[in-house]
Amino acid sequence: MEGNKELIEALNQIEKEKDISKEVLLDAMENSLVAACKNHFGKADNIKVYIDRTTGAVSVFAERVVVEQVQDPVLEISLAEATMKFPKGKYELGDIVQVEVTPKNFGRIAAQKAKQVVVQKIREEERKVLFNQYYGREKDIVTGIVQRYVGNNVSINLGKVDAVLMENEQIKGEHFRPTDRIKLYVLEVKDTTKGPKITVSRTHPELVKRLFEAEVTEVKEGIVEIKSISREAGDRTKMAVSSNDPNVDPVGACVGLNGARVNAIVNELGGEKIDIVNWSDDPAELIENALSPAKVVSVDVSEGEMSAKVIVPDYQLSLAIGRQGQNARLAARLTGYKIDIKSESQVYGSYYEE
Repeated sequence: MEGNKELIEALNQIEKEKDISKEVLLDAMENSLVAACKNHFGKADNIKVYIDRTTGAVSVFAERVVVEQVQDPVLEISLAEATMKFPKGKYELGDIVQVEVTPKNFGRIAAQKAKQVVVQKIREEERKVLFNQYYGREKDIVTGIVQRYVGNNVSINLGKVDAVLMENEQIKGEHFRPTDRIKLYVLEVKDTTKGPKITVSRTHPELVKRLFEAEVTEVKEGIVEIKSISREAGDRTKMAVSSNDPNVDPVGACVGLNGARVNAIVNELGGEKIDIVNWSDDPAELIENALSPAKVVSVDVSEGEMSAKVIVPDYQLSLAIGRQGQNARLAARLTGYKIDIKSESQVYGSYYEE
């Protein structure tokens, strides 16, 4: 069959520009042409299609088994016919002979299929590149532009792809307008036939951690370490930090001059309060710090039961427990300990982490 050098030149160009292997495209074309042959031959179980890698010529061959007596002329060829048609070959019974059966006008079908395959492969490859690009951002933060609400979910544009901010990943009471730029934590990236499906969050505690990494140089460089975070999104976050350099105050580094660093993050989170406390390997000291801003008289820790009894001054009891138990609840999550808070005069205020 006559060649199609334009096809080969086009594939060379695609290989160069899109970094998609010419061989991969040619293999895909050959497979799709085999399927196209089913329309012509009724079945294509024994049909092979070859595209010449230099000229682009397309040839169709039927593989037939050499037999003494032909029962099925589609699948078999007699030894006599094989010897007559292909005198250069020496055939024995059971050999496979490739008989060219290229239909007329097959070039037109081949060109059509070639175009479809190239378009499909380019889409697949671009989808794969996008998936790999965003898969590498899983568990990281991205900046997105709000497009619209889809029901209670929000469609966010991340550049070359859209993400979905589900209702349960939104900060309660937070509302967006189209074109708002917001920071998001990438929960999951899935590969689908329509491209990468990206699920993002505004409520995940790791979002706060990543925001501090972006805002605070000492955190990014590993001088200040965020040891633990507990969060009730939209309301309050508690974060325990430590320093690997005795000359660097971890809390001060995160707060910044006149609160500049922490305020930038508070603003990004719509006014969510952030308590930053010093980490300690001593559970009693850590629990005392975690209950900040409340003052603590004493902490009695039972490490085996992972629980602690805390005594606070009478006037500090409501502050230690917090509104609807929030301060104690966040402190319990931050430390991993069940916390029982009582006032000095034994006016009981008790909280157990659920």
